[in-house]
Amino acid sequence: MAVAETQLYAKVSNKHRSKSTSALLESLLTKGFPAHIAQKALVATGQKTTEDAAKWLHSHCNDPSLDDPIPQEYALYLCPTGCLLNRLQEFWKESKRQCGKNRAHEVFPHITLCDFFTCEDQKVELLYDTLKRVGDSFSQCFPPSISLTLHASPSYLGFFIDDSHATVLKDLALAFSSEASALADCQVKPCLKQFHLTLAHKFYPHHQKTLEQLAKCINPREPCQWVAALYSRDMRFVHYQRLRALFQYKPQNIDELMINAGDFIYVDPTHQGDVSEGWVIGTSHRTGCRGFLPENYTEKAHESDTWVKHREYVFGTASRSSPETARESNVKLNGEAHNPSMSRSITSVPLQNAALRRGVLVMRHGERIDQVFGKAWLQQCLTADGKYYRADLNFPSALPTRKDSMKQFENDPPLSCCGIFQSRLTGEALLDQEVMVSYVYSSPALRCVQTAQHVLQGLKLNQKVQIRVEPGLFEWTKWEASKVIPNFMTMADLAGASYNIDTNYRGIFPLSSLVPSESYEDYVSRSSAVIKQIITACPSKGKGVILIVGHGSSLASLTWPLTGLPNRDSSAFAQMVRKIPSLGMCFCEELKEENKWQMVNPPVKTLTHGANAAFNWRNTIVED
Repeated sequence: MAVAETQLYAKVSNKHRSKSTSALLESLLTKGFPAHIAQKALVATGQKTTEDAAKWLHSHCNDPSLDDPIPQEYALYLCPTGCLLNRLQEFWKESKRQCGKNRAHEVFPHITLCDFFTCEDQKVELLYDTLKRVGDSFSQCFPPSISLTLHASPSYLGFFIDDSHATVLKDLALAFSSEASALADCQVKPCLKQFHLTLAHKFYPHHQKTLEQLAKCINPREPCQWVAALYSRDMRFVHYQRLRALFQYKPQNIDELMINAGDFIYVDPTHQGDVSEGWVIGTSHRTGCRGFLPENYTEKAHESDTWVKHREYVFGTASRSSPETARESNVKLNGEAHNPSMSRSITSVPLQNAALRRGVLVMRHGERIDQVFGKAWLQQCLTADGKYYRADLNFPSALPTRKDSMKQFENDPPLSCCGIFQSRLTGEALLDQEVMVSYVYSSPALRCVQTAQHVLQGLKLNQKVQIRVEPGLFEWTKWEASKVIPNFMTMADLAGASYNIDTNYRGIFPLSSLVPSESYEDYVSRSSAVIKQIITACPSKGKGVILIVGHGSSLASLTWPLTGLPNRDSSAFAQMVRKIPSLGMCFCEELKEENKWQMVNPPVKTLTHGANAAFNWRNTIVED
């Protein structure tokens, strides 16, 4: 390579080098910020611009740890770019879709050169200088392509680096570690074991075959430009979970946390034991403040989403790809594609495949009326002579007629009006996604039958597909507060109330076989038997979805035996079920050629909404 080309393509990549970091610091000092806080802000934003640092300082004005001398942790990774990165990102998405999330999804594709180490804020610029000097010294001997060999075990899948190229990477890691340790006065430990690029880690053993098949679709000789990148993370939250806020939440109480959509929240799992159901306590990555927030306003995020990229050194030649292209290919840190058009091409693959497969959609019922108005809801809506009236707009306009006493609704409550709306909206969303429902099964609980009916209305199938009421789908009877099996509406009652019931269907489990306060083992065994019988009863020819409307517990108890996932103990099971919202759903698709089922993303998102408290205008507006 010509000297000019070497200078152009082998250098530390940084769009904002027009200002030195000392100039950035000087600019913040003139604004009146103390030196140690200004340094902290620069490091937290990757020392890019004064504006970024000032914005960070403004956001952290109430951060109780702002003055704490806590350094960041740094690591040096060798990251692929270009075509190879694209193939790896496709694997990331497809492996997550087919086998669920595993440990590898937490971080973007990389080869670890140095483990995480701490460095004082005022010495971080010395790490940048070290990266440039070491990169320059290895630019001529760095291999034009790195040989990767696929390796698989029951808990690990990835590419190993061949010995000849691993030697160069080892020398590179040693050189950076030695010089950074000496210059920046920090203890940098190079990674000298078998160099590898992880594809999947800590996954279920029965997913190994599927993951290997996906990995074999990756051509490790794809064009690639390798980039040595320096990342940092907040050492205080290394073992915390990370959540991403989906919506803005404005605190109602002094101990609650203000969040904006897109904020990242650090959550310590060991501190959640005494938190009210539906809430978590966490620390905002954006502001450093801590407080309570509603859990359903968030989704799980990746570990590397909160990392900061500081500098990178691009190894390569002009014949492969430009440094600018390499930088843009590696912008996102969580394995998602940066290019929108590529994202669409990737997501279209599973949709095409899913259209050719049989699926099972397990859904929890919609919002039940006693969930809003309590166990005494029936007393709130009955007149003195026992007639029903609508006590609130979220009460249904009428209750279905049943031959036995209305009192039986106490243990078999209907949906609220919002529950009916949720169900119909979900059906309409399934229709928009062209989900073809061929069979519908429902728990005998009225709220489940109503959910199935309104989902079918949204799908415009309420006159075409009948609901098979299956007693075996009822929830774990230990959770029934009355300690007795409810008196469900009969098939004749349901049909008379205009629910599209298949009156010829005979249940797998007779209603009489349900026993009060059954053991967890009996419930799991019942659920396993009923899902297997449902699959057997529904012809596997062609394609189509079996819709099962049950309870929160159904999402796990029906899908685990279908996909071969192990059961959790009863305590963990109960904790998990509490987190499942109304109309929460799981989707399994059949891999007929492999004689198994896999859990994948549901065809539609669930509905999230906030609480709307009862309102009395007189008490609030006039007398308050």
